[in-house]
Amino acid sequence: MKISNITCYEVMVPARPGMINSASLNKPLHKLPVGSKAGWSVQFDRLPKLIIRMELSTGIVGWGELYRNHDWRIVEDMIGVLLGKNLNALILQKLPFNFCREYDGFECAVWDAYAKAHNMRVADLLGGPLREKVKVGAWSGHRLVEEIGEMVSRFAAQGYDCIKFKCDLEDDVVKWCEVIADAAPSMKVILDPNERWDHAFEARKRIRALNKIGNLLCVEEPVPRWQLNEYASLRAFSPVPIVLHVSLPYVLHGQRIKDAIQAIRLSAVDAFNFNCGLADFQQLDHIASAAGMPCWHGSEIDLGILEAMYVHSSAAAASCTWPGDIFGRMIREHDLLKVPLQFEPPYVRLPEGPGLGVEPDEYALKHYQITQKEFH
Repeated sequence: MKISNITCYEVMVPARPGMINSASLNKPLHKLPVGSKAGWSVQFDRLPKLIIRMELSTGIVGWGELYRNHDWRIVEDMIGVLLGKNLNALILQKLPFNFCREYDGFECAVWDAYAKAHNMRVADLLGGPLREKVKVGAWSGHRLVEEIGEMVSRFAAQGYDCIKFKCDLEDDVVKWCEVIADAAPSMKVILDPNERWDHAFEARKRIRALNKIGNLLCVEEPVPRWQLNEYASLRAFSPVPIVLHVSLPYVLHGQRIKDAIQAIRLSAVDAFNFNCGLADFQQLDHIASAAGMPCWHGSEIDLGILEAMYVHSSAAAASCTWPGDIFGRMIREHDLLKVPLQFEPPYVRLPEGPGLGVEPDEYALKHYQITQKEFH
């Protein structure tokens, strides 16, 4: 059961034309800085991702996927720690390296291999699935008003009943929701400014008008997340649920599990978007469940391996009942899976079979690969 080989496939999988923003809107969505470039300056699909193939001495293979824009120095250091280790000697909820943005991708590979070795699903390692189908929503970046109606009508015809939009102060979100109410009356809307409404008074102006339309499911991170007192004031101002995004891969921003506890203690939010690895998501789910609050699983518009991991986490989480951000295949050219996740909008099915229940498409890996490194 020793980890004998690790192969890294660095890939670049672009988004399909028109699937992020309107063609005339140049609004990059990667929130973190890239090198010397500031956050919000690079589009997410212009950054590489890393697929991990971890082989055991028994021949069992575990697959992992890192978040975009990995650091090779950290990757190689983590591989050095894992090579030669007996899988059964690892503590799954705390792997033998410090938490970093690259952690969850290696955790994914370790759990996949461990579950396969014991003929279990990853969800079984989390205590077993509470549901075989996970609620998911449609997604869009920034849009011109004239594109909204046709787009939401198409999603509604597919079976989706909720759509999430990225937005900022320049977007006419009130007009968006008016168009959606006319084009798809049963469609709910999640607005995600990613803190970019800047001030609570800007949020109040929009929420007051949106209340009259009535199709808003929630607003996620309307203002800077450190202003939890303002989140609480927005909850008191309107019945529209206010959501905090706790994204542990944003270690550069200092996001931590304790952020959820603090938000609950201050009565600042109604629900959460949690994005993180398997063990941490379960811990966050337990916090939300104990507080009687719903959540959904966030993403970074990932490829199929990470999205499969999200489905396993969501299926085993009692609080994970709101539409999740599992829509990478909708946006990107390929998910790199041999058999895609089974979407039945507004749900995605929990994969069958041991481990994650998915396998990469070797031809797609080669097609989108830019670098390959092997470690023994």
